[in-house]
Amino acid sequence: MRKFITFFCIMAGVLLGVVCGLTFGAKANIEFQAPQAYMVDFDTGVILLEKNADQQMVPSSMSKIMTAHLVFERLKSGDIKLDDVMHVSEKAWRMQGSKTFVPLNGKVNVADLLQGVIVQSGNDACIVLAEGLSGTEETFAKEMTEKAHEMGAKNSNFVNATGWPDEGHVSTARDLALMAIRTIKDFPEEFAQYYALREFEYNKIKQGNRNTLLYKNMGADGMKTGHTDAGGYGIVATAKQGDRRIILVVNGLPTSKARDEEATALINWGFNFFKNYKLFKKGDVVDVADVWSGAEQSVPLVAGQDVIYTLPRNKRKELSVKVVYDSPLGAPIQAGDKVGVLEITVPDKGIEKIPLVAGKTVERASFIKRINNSVHYLLWGKNSS
Repeated sequence: MRKFITFFCIMAGVLLGVVCGLTFGAKANIEFQAPQAYMVDFDTGVILLEKNADQQMVPSSMSKIMTAHLVFERLKSGDIKLDDVMHVSEKAWRMQGSKTFVPLNGKVNVADLLQGVIVQSGNDACIVLAEGLSGTEETFAKEMTEKAHEMGAKNSNFVNATGWPDEGHVSTARDLALMAIRTIKDFPEEFAQYYALREFEYNKIKQGNRNTLLYKNMGADGMKTGHTDAGGYGIVATAKQGDRRIILVVNGLPTSKARDEEATALINWGFNFFKNYKLFKKGDVVDVADVWSGAEQSVPLVAGQDVIYTLPRNKRKELSVKVVYDSPLGAPIQAGDKVGVLEITVPDKGIEKIPLVAGKTVERASFIKRINNSVHYLLWGKNSS
């Protein structure tokens, strides 16, 4: 007998681990001026806002997210250590734009160079790291491109380690968001250590972080601003409020003030207009099913994965769940076997099907008990005690 249980989901709970992959593209009208923009919920991957998200653009110093990512990889692998020192070439020392002010022919440790890149946006620090890790900046830039493509950021191409405008040095708002997400997921400790720093002093020169969102009470803790004449003013921003994180990319704005105001407004809108509705975590018992000819009479049905949806707040009442499985379930049943599905009706999206699995193993009953249970089930519709 096919069993259906339907209920509306305005449920609370703790979400752990990996959520189900969703592509619900809830959108709402909000005015903003950035030529390119993309905002996504970090946990669910739901796109909250996008405008020309795949249009190639000049990423300026936002490119340095990938520069730092490659350094974090080398640190994690043990190829380098934070106290390793690298030589400052004349090329690095002469580099224009934002600077950490590393000394010509000096030796600078990796920890200071990383802070110079992330906090001060030091072009000179980028080149020191690139040359120290790959021999030349050009080789390092090729590695940046390879890593970006490996991540899925296929519309990006890096010609240098700094984001200095150069023919062929391009990325997209979606790609930059992907790089930011990967950095946070792959290197959570390093992200927390460096990207929220508000200032860094090197060579007796103290500089503040150009990410003005860090100075506001909005949960901002990264990541990287950018500005060139060719690209305008842009930012890859991330903020966390409670257990929810948002990633925002905007680019092409006319002033740093416009960048600050637009990023602030969009992030606040993302938190206020949308909410994450946590239905189940992996392993939560959703229902209990009768078992036919089993050593036990029932088996818990549990969610096979975490289930969370990002929705506009005014859509939550339209979210509903149906539990579907064949009852009774025939023994033997192994823990983890798929025994049913959750059919979740998502507003403006349709039905998502999430697996239900057996929460424990139920062995087949003895021959005598199976005969006894069969008689009881035929007579009264349930197993005997």
